Formats: sequence, structure tokens, C-alpha cells
Amino acid sequence: MVEQVFKLTMSNDKTVEKVIQDENIHFTHVILNKDDGFPEHYSDANVYMTVLRGTLSLQLDEQENHEYGAGTVLKIPFETKLKIGNAHEEPLEMVVVKAPAPVSTE
Repeated sequence: MVEQVFKLTMSNDKTVEKVIQDENIHFTHVILNKDDGFPEHYSDANVYMTVLRGTLSLQLDEQENHEYGAGTVLKIPFETKLKIGNAHEEPLEMVVVKAPAPVSTE
């Protein structure tokens, strides 16, 4: 078999699973429930977010919060300050791809 196969967790529970992490990309599957999110941080790579279901609440740099629904794909540049969360009742499910993969400084 030439291809590698990966499976995403199908759930409504909070999930952050690193599906693929190699020298090319980091591919992470995320499910967040109401009021779940990530602490404010700076992107360590170019970040591509695909909202699969629910509504993403996203604040970039000094902008006000914006909301993005299912079917939205976002491209966020390297070293952008971001705050990610779910302010809604419906679970937020998204795929986050970092490409090229961040270079570890450890």
C-alpha cells in the first residue's frame, strides 16, 4: 500500500488531535464546545483553518472578533496574534493545517 491512511475522531467531545505532524505539514483536527478555545498566541507558521461545522470565533492581531461558519477556509500569516474559540452552543469542528511545518527550536 503506497498511501498512508489517517482517521479523524467523530465526536462532540472536546478534541485536539495531531493527525499528521511531519516535516511538510502539521494537520490537526479540533472540536471545541461552547466557551472552549485556545489561549492567545502567535502563529508559528502559515495557518490554514477549515471550519467543518459550527462557528469559529477568531480575533487576529488587534482586530475585533470575527465569526466564520461551516465551509469557510481561512489563511492566517506567520507570526499573527490569534485567539481562537467557540462562543456558540453547537460544537465547532475544524481542521488546522500549518504549512510549511513549524521548525522546532527545542
